Amino acid sequence: MCSPFISIVIPTYNRLLELAELLQSLVNQTYHNFEVVIVNDAGKSVDEVVLLYPELACTIVNLPNNQHHVQARNVGVELSKGEYIMLIDDDDWIVPTHLERMIEAIIGVDFVHSDVEIVNYKIEAGQRIPIDRKLFAYHNRLEDMKEFSTFVPSGCLYRRSIHEVVGFFDKEMKHYWDWDFYLRVAGMFHVKRLPVASVIYNFSETSSNESKNMDSMRIHLDRLSEKHQLGLLPTKNFRLLLEEPAMKKREVKSERIWNGVGVISRLKRKSMDNEV
Repeated sequence: MCSPFISIVIPTYNRLLELAELLQSLVNQTYHNFEVVIVNDAGKSVDEVVLLYPELACTIVNLPNNQHHVQARNVGVELSKGEYIMLIDDDDWIVPTHLERMIEAIIGVDFVHSDVEIVNYKIEAGQRIPIDRKLFAYHNRLEDMKEFSTFVPSGCLYRRSIHEVVGFFDKEMKHYWDWDFYLRVAGMFHVKRLPVASVIYNFSETSSNESKNMDSMRIHLDRLSEKHQLGLLPTKNFRLLLEEPAMKKREVKSERIWNGVGVISRLKRKSMDNEV
């Protein structure tokens, strides 16, 4: 059976602990035909972490100036070589069977995204410890996705040829680049949701997740609405929005396969050895 080549694109900025856990999850994959393109957005060096994972085919791109996460993804995609591209944030990770199941799911379609587990962590002794988790699984009917997107880009897999048609990620859409990309793709290609929660998505209270900053989101939301003719879209607290009756109706069943245990990276093991 042919094993298609995947390019995993990771923008990163000063998250060595988290990046190490992500790379550990890539080493743990049951599917192995992939490269890793790490775009360091003018942050501290990631060499120490990457050197701990010599079995991964990693390319490090060090940007001289901070260009923010959207343009960093564009740089990574342009330099990637795979027939397929998987996007993932540096503070998220995937369960061992994620790539294998995604490559099976994309047969006959163009773009696949999975469900996720939203996780809140605490940090103890150089490791993230999950303290609570929530299943994030919603149907992806396009008419509902135009009202509120439940697409999580981390872990999504798609044919790189899509970019030849829709272009790259809109760097002017800082907060809603993923929603914008999804709508552009869904309007022209076959998109599929895989009902498996195989992406572990960081949404900790202490994280720098920009999607929690509602004040800075309005201008980007208005730009998205104008671009896709979506009408007036309200900015709402993410966690409260998920409890609204309209969102509850969009919930669907999903296979939960994560055991709730965090990743122990080689960076963590190295620090433990140094303490002995």
